[in-house]
Amino acid sequence: MPRRKPPRGRRGAPAPIGDVYGRTEEGPGEETYIVRTVPGARAVKTYRCPGCDHEIAPGVAHIVAWAADGGEDDRRHWHQGCWNGRRTRGITRRWS
Repeated sequence: MPRRKPPRGRRGAPAPIGDVYGRTEEGPGEETYIVRTVPGARAVKTYRCPGCDHEIAPGVAHIVAWAADGGEDDRRHWHQGCWNGRRTRGITRRWS
C-alpha cells in the first residue's frame, strides 16, 4: 500500500502572525493597538474591562489589547462586545 503524503503547511510551518503576536487595529483615541483573542479555556484570572468597568470572569473569552507604541505592560483585557463598540463610546475606566 502506498504511503500518504503529509498535509501541506502543517509540518514546520510557522503559525499565522495573527494567532501568536496579535493583529493591529485602530483602538480608542485613534491609536493603533495590537489585539489578541483569548479563548475561554485560557482565561484563568478575573480582569476588569475598561469599556464597561465590569469584571471579566475566568473562563470567559475576551480580547487583550495594548497600544502598538507602548509595551505589553500596558495591555488591557476587554469584553468582545466592548472592544467592538470602542468607537461609539469612550473608555469608562482610567489608570493612573
